[in-house]
Amino acid sequence: MNYELIIRLSCFITIFCSLAVWEHLQPRRGQTLPKKPRWFNNLAIALLDTVIVRLLIPLVPVSVALLAQKQGWGLLNMLVLPHPAEVVVAVIALDCTIYIQHLLFHITPFLWPFHLVHHVDLDLDVTSGVRFHPVEIIISMAIKLTAVISLGASPLAVLVFEILVYATSMFNHSKIFIQLGLDRIISLEIVTPGMHWVHHSLII
Repeated sequence: MNYELIIRLSCFITIFCSLAVWEHLQPRRGQTLPKKPRWFNNLAIALLDTVIVRLLIPLVPVSVALLAQKQGWGLLNMLVLPHPAEVVVAVIALDCTIYIQHLLFHITPFLWPFHLVHHVDLDLDVTSGVRFHPVEIIISMAIKLTAVISLGASPLAVLVFEILVYATSMFNHSKIFIQLGLDRIISLEIVTPGMHWVHHSLII
């Protein structure tokens, strides 16, 4: 816990800057809107999300995982699994949880307007991966904390998951150029920018 914030922030900055440089050097496409106002708006929304969540929900997922581990809460704390296996199982289970949450935000009339804030950003780039309505972030955090406790995921598993979530979100929203053949191979394992662009397309 002493280094959790430093680790997450360091990973975030490193991944964000790397993708931003890649976008600048090898963009997949041009942009239709001025870059500076878009970046300011998207990053301001992300900062606002962080402040609001910290004020309303002071507990972070890793600290909740530590509490669950000490109290023996959750499925994985009741099972005897090698630690590496537990991390893999927990990360996959948490990923499935967030996927279902994303699906619900698309198909539920009450939730869709909040998620629409993310989709109205038509000129996708790395900053689009952190542009979400504060209400969506609050609901997401509540779901995530509930999942962590129910699973009994270890603090390490939760930390790995947290890093992977924002890393993949920034990656698949970025406008980096990847050769088509390589893109098809990578997309067999993870969502690439080219693959995710279809999800944001206005053409049905």
